[in-house]
Amino acid sequence: MPSLLPGLKWKPEDRDSNMDRFTALAFYFIATGFAYGFNGDSFELECPDECDCHYFRINWVTDCSESNLTEVPYDELSLSVYILDLNGNNITSLKPFPGDIKMRRLQIAENRLTRVEKESFKGLEYLIDVDLSGNNISYVDPEAFSDSRGLLNVELQDNPISVVEGPFLISVTLQYLDISSCNLSTINPQFFDNITTLNTVDLSNNPLITIEAGVFDVLTSLENLKMNDCKLKIISENAFLTSVNLKNLEIAGNHLTETNWPEVLGKLVRLEYLNLKKSGLTSLSEDTFSNCSNLVSLKLADNELRDLDVAATLGNSVNRLELLDLSNCKIQGPISGDAFANATRLKSLYLSGNPLFAPDLQEALAPLPKIEKLFLSNCGLRNLPDNFNVFDNLQELDISHNPLVNVFTKLLAPLEKLEYLNMGYSNLSFIGPDSFSKMTTMKRLVLSGNDLLSLEAGLFGNLTQLTTLELEFCGLKRPLNANAFFKNLTYMDLREIRLGGNPLVIPEKGPLFPKQLSQVTILDLSNCNITWLNSDAFKNTVNLTDLNLSGNRIKSLEGSLSFLEKLRHLEKIDLSKNNLTTIDPLIFANNPRLHSLNLLGNQFVCDCKIAEMWDWANMIKGDLDVLVGAKSAEKDIVVKGNKKKKNLHCHYNETQLRNMSTTLNKSVPGRRPFIKPREMTYANRTWAKYVRESGCEPVVQILRPVALVADIVQVSYIIPTLICISALLFMVGGFATGYQTSRYYRKNIKREIATSGTNI
Repeated sequence: MPSLLPGLKWKPEDRDSNMDRFTALAFYFIATGFAYGFNGDSFELECPDECDCHYFRINWVTDCSESNLTEVPYDELSLSVYILDLNGNNITSLKPFPGDIKMRRLQIAENRLTRVEKESFKGLEYLIDVDLSGNNISYVDPEAFSDSRGLLNVELQDNPISVVEGPFLISVTLQYLDISSCNLSTINPQFFDNITTLNTVDLSNNPLITIEAGVFDVLTSLENLKMNDCKLKIISENAFLTSVNLKNLEIAGNHLTETNWPEVLGKLVRLEYLNLKKSGLTSLSEDTFSNCSNLVSLKLADNELRDLDVAATLGNSVNRLELLDLSNCKIQGPISGDAFANATRLKSLYLSGNPLFAPDLQEALAPLPKIEKLFLSNCGLRNLPDNFNVFDNLQELDISHNPLVNVFTKLLAPLEKLEYLNMGYSNLSFIGPDSFSKMTTMKRLVLSGNDLLSLEAGLFGNLTQLTTLELEFCGLKRPLNANAFFKNLTYMDLREIRLGGNPLVIPEKGPLFPKQLSQVTILDLSNCNITWLNSDAFKNTVNLTDLNLSGNRIKSLEGSLSFLEKLRHLEKIDLSKNNLTTIDPLIFANNPRLHSLNLLGNQFVCDCKIAEMWDWANMIKGDLDVLVGAKSAEKDIVVKGNKKKKNLHCHYNETQLRNMSTTLNKSVPGRRPFIKPREMTYANRTWAKYVRESGCEPVVQILRPVALVADIVQVSYIIPTLICISALLFMVGGFATGYQTSRYYRKNIKREIATSGTNI
């Protein structure tokens, strides 16, 4: 049989395997379809050279953050971009964006912009959120967002705006405005005139000093107002005259010593949350909160309220109060027995940081039988009240950072319904074996920061409902002693153990933990000076789903991560801040459920193992989010999200830098090609950029698509495969032709019948 293509020969003996090869070819086309997304980029929409593009849910995200850009790549943007992230670049000015662009969210924080001009945002009709925080902006055109008719959120914090004369912005839809840390010294009376729909305003960290009457009068829809750390000394008695809908007011970190609080707060009848932490308060009158009858949460922490009469200040008006924070108020006098008599609905009480004595505390807490959370950290307590038996609803108790030494057994025995107990940093060197014997409902126990060295036999025996055990920085050398638990009893609910910061000595062979802990799923061994773990280290804890090994000294040596083979249920592993320089995806071959791998903070060398890891996450796992720092996470692209995200990096050595000029602009199948020629200028690279410029072929060790291609395109395979495809096309075409022909004849017959009927 003559060859249809030069150099290709037909081999009759291969006829029987044609169908297999056809199937292989079909699989190849499917596989290569996925392969074109190997470097994390999709090719359906445009993506600038210096950016990483991907879909977030169904929205097109263009991530150009931290790419050393000096201008926006306008010509390379897709008109369908939903989120454009330009955070952390060196952009100094903005030009108009392309017409008809559908952008909803623009993030350009941490750049070098100096002005916000109207022309720069002209035509952005779909814009909903804009983040311009952390620039050098000193001027904002009030009409900058006049074309954005659906604008909801504007972030301008951390800019030297300083002075605003007249209205700040014009928007009939704006609901959220953050202008904190903008060096504003005054808010003029017209400032909010054209943004009256605001629901939330953050003015924190501006040196305002004074809030005059009338400033907020037009904001009748305002529900949330933050003015923390504004150096406020004076708030006008009529500042909130029309703020009838205000529910959340934060004025923490100011110097409001002379404020007339009954007048200032008197109009806020719907106020539910009030934060006055660290506001220079030295006294509060009895009628301070007299009109705040809906107050649910009151935070007065970090004020020098030495002579505070709690009972008189709370009065009869705060009978809906559920949370009261009096932490670090330096209250000198004993807390009276009727201190909380009018706040019987209290569920959470914070008294930490005040000098307390057990007898006074016992009397004051008596009217609060419904208390659920009690925080008594750092109160100088040497013993505890012995009336805990009356607190039937007490679920959380924090007595950490008190010089309690070793007196616990008798004092804690009545707390049979306690679910959370924090005894951390309490100078404990010994805990009696019966201390927790009656706490059968305990779910979380914190003993961190005590120099325990060893744990008594049976100490945790009765804690059969325990879910979390924290023993960080306890000086432990053994992970956990089997004797601390009952022998032959599996603790089915114990799922989380935290042992970070202990100088653990890892055995050369055998498991780290006893069989009683076989149901543990979350394990923290961070900062434990671990250099290696033997292959059987987790033999008794094979159900682990979340393993934290960050901050150790694990190296990229053969077998250093062999312990992963037994962890088939593993979903998350943190190997950040170790001494890894390279890593192979085959290490995780026995971890099919793994969906989060944190490798940040390791000194990786830029080699093709990086590309293999990238392809493993993108192709095999089906989601680049598996590699923490590979692309934008959800927290990086939400409104009011983090400005600086952490990326995976690797570095070139000097030899690689010299040789990179030949591979930098190489077009590799499966990698998005660069539009413009590039030159290597610096050694430190993000994984995303390295994968594109490396010249590394798409991974072949896992799915081996390249090997599949080589097999298929052998001379003996092409002709029969093409014949199979052609035959299939002929069959489809023949069927279509026959169908159309039959339709044609049926129509003609109907037409002839109709014509005959008419003639008759």
